[in-house]
Amino acid sequence: MEVYPSLAFDSLFDNQGSRRTLSILDRVLGEAASLRAKAGAADRAKLDEYLASVREVEKRVERTRGEKEKADGRARDRGVPAAAMPRPDNGLPEDIREHMRLMVDILALAFQTDKTRVATLLLCRDLSGLFYPFLDVRTAHHPTSHEDEGDAYERVTRYYVGQLAALAGRLAAMPEGGATVLDNSCLLFLSNMWSGSRHDSGKLPVLMLGGLGGTLRTGRVLNYLDRGDEERKLCALYLSLLRRMGVEADHFGDATRPLEGL
Repeated sequence: MEVYPSLAFDSLFDNQGSRRTLSILDRVLGEAASLRAKAGAADRAKLDEYLASVREVEKRVERTRGEKEKADGRARDRGVPAAAMPRPDNGLPEDIREHMRLMVDILALAFQTDKTRVATLLLCRDLSGLFYPFLDVRTAHHPTSHEDEGDAYERVTRYYVGQLAALAGRLAAMPEGGATVLDNSCLLFLSNMWSGSRHDSGKLPVLMLGGLGGTLRTGRVLNYLDRGDEERKLCALYLSLLRRMGVEADHFGDATRPLEGL
């Protein structure tokens, strides 16, 4: 797990040692020019778009890199890990909107470059003490979740769904073959509870986006509330996705067969 945007970006593009001080595009300028000269008009446009998106994220990452290096110095002086210090001493962007959107964009680049086929993006823990002044929410995340039918928690929820929409929008704008990266992916968005006020996890809302290479039919609402417990296991959903990704697992968790109707 990586919480620092600069380190996530470095891992994605193999930035180590002195290479961290160089622009990625400067490092591949010659190769990019050679490739562009051989490509057709459509492929040149796609290459230019990709390089521009990498540069835009790289610029934003550079602003956070300096803060991370300063935080490392403070951590050494205090004898504690940087990540254990509170914001902004820990070097993380003080504005969580900047932090989250940057991590979303780095994840989108990871899928676009095929550096990973599977990733998890945790934007907030269920016990989080994050505050949302930009949403006019006056209580921290966790106590707000206990008022799960209130306006404040709806605003928080809409904000997080907006991050999902931003990621989906980035992937949908990335051509891949005759489709898009989103068409060939599956984004799974879910909560660990149905109701925070009652601590009820007997049923869970699950949102899926993307066609997973044509193996998932989108635009549907599937209701499993009238099924027995054996017919609506979340692990059965995970098993279904594994098999559609080419992993022939015979079980996942307590599920031994895929989720029917998916």
